[in-house]
Amino acid sequence: MNSKIKKGLGRGLSSLIGETKIETKTNKLSLSDIVPNQFQPRKNFDEENLEDLANSIRERGVIQPIIVRNSNSDNSKFEIIAGERRWLAARRAGLHDIPVVVTDADDLKSLEFAIVENVQRNDLNPLEEAQGYKRLIDEFSYDQEKVSKFIGKSRSYITNSLRILNLPKEVLKLVEEKKISTGHAKILVGLENAYFIANKIIEKKLSVRQTENFVKIFKKSKTKTKINKDSNIAELENSLTEKLGIRVLIKNKKNNKGSILFEYSDLDQLNKIIDSIKKNY
Repeated sequence: MNSKIKKGLGRGLSSLIGETKIETKTNKLSLSDIVPNQFQPRKNFDEENLEDLANSIRERGVIQPIIVRNSNSDNSKFEIIAGERRWLAARRAGLHDIPVVVTDADDLKSLEFAIVENVQRNDLNPLEEAQGYKRLIDEFSYDQEKVSKFIGKSRSYITNSLRILNLPKEVLKLVEEKKISTGHAKILVGLENAYFIANKIIEKKLSVRQTENFVKIFKKSKTKTKINKDSNIAELENSLTEKLGIRVLIKNKKNNKGSILFEYSDLDQLNKIIDSIKKNY
């Protein structure tokens, strides 16, 4: 296999190819003779990026061959191991054939190829990336150090990437359904009330920055609650804080006199308080 192709495949894939039997020359196969990878770990192919790639292929063709193996289910077909996105884009571009490199890989090696190719992609979302790392660890006995060296990322990067998978399944489902972003999800890691806050993000349409502020407010509010405060007052503070998205402190004296403090971090939050008061009173 020539060095140009090998370099283009990336560090991890090159290592895997070295462990398998592979033809030395690049062939061309009809797109109709190729079937998708049955172990494809990637769930979503971004439509806009796919169309951009199709436009590029219309102009320049497919420069980097895809990797295939003989299909187990149909001897006349070849199954994609790496390069399904290029194959989909080539079909969209109206091509009849595509350059391929044929390798001899069993089911496990095919899955490993697909995972490694996906986690090396720049446009893979952080949740899919973390799921790919976890599969390498769970199904191929990788440790984080081996993943780090294989993918070409630091050990701390791999560790931080995997943290998102500690979120409750309900929150991860919201990420997969694109109801909240992975940016939102990273803020929720480690929070006991992650699902509650995730629903607040959706309900109030909070940006990532607003979510960071909301979580800070919520944490401060809960800390204050623990310091000898009447439970009814504390509950009222939390209720107002959640409703307004702005920290609220209530100081109530023994004679039931006191004050309400609204804490704001910028003029937008101040205007929000003023507008709420004007609107309701």
